[in-house]
Amino acid sequence: MNNVPLILLVEDDEPIRRFIRTSLKNSGYRVIESNSGEGALALAASHVPDLMILDLGLPDIDGVKVIEGLRDWSSMHIIIVSARGKEKSKVEALDTGADDYITKPFSMDELSARVRAGLRRMSQLGSAGGSKCKIFNVGELSFDLDRRRVLKKGAEIHLTPREYRLLILMAQNSGKVLTHRFLLREIWGPGSENETQYLRVFMANLRRKIESDPAQPMYIFTEIGVGYRFVDEL
Repeated sequence: MNNVPLILLVEDDEPIRRFIRTSLKNSGYRVIESNSGEGALALAASHVPDLMILDLGLPDIDGVKVIEGLRDWSSMHIIIVSARGKEKSKVEALDTGADDYITKPFSMDELSARVRAGLRRMSQLGSAGGSKCKIFNVGELSFDLDRRRVLKKGAEIHLTPREYRLLILMAQNSGKVLTHRFLLREIWGPGSENETQYLRVFMANLRRKIESDPAQPMYIFTEIGVGYRFVDEL
């Protein structure tokens, strides 16, 4: 029973909470729940769940504060499910430490897919003992970190050093939404967080090199106004 993933559901709207809880349990997950931020932090500390589904508009403390509290000690996967659809709210939550963001209203199929992706990512991180795999494949792409090579169908893709770093950063965080600010800071360094045009140019170049049809990408997806997400699996 302990091998069954444990999900912490934090939602103050009881009908929505019941709907998500029922769907998750029908999918075979264990679920614990809270209708408040303080309750969520207490349950997270006492039960150490594998993944959290978190609403931002809680009655006691804002969901962003919950993320901040968790990130002091936990790396659990956090999926935001919120009615706050503005780009600013999404960016704030993701930059604070959330891993994914779904705007209400949502389909349970979409949430279930994000849950599976999040659990898969946590499992991969755990099995690697906190280190990154040296060789891994995603669809037709093969990543060889030791040789600093990326291949598509066995043929090496020519990448500039910065393109390579950007692509590897995204691939190692597959399924996770990475904000513009995060990507710019990691690849271009502090002080470059507002240079989103740089990022758009590099993403366009990467898509031309790795996608069969850059207009209909299979690997790099745009989260409009927020950032980018690398496909979890194909």
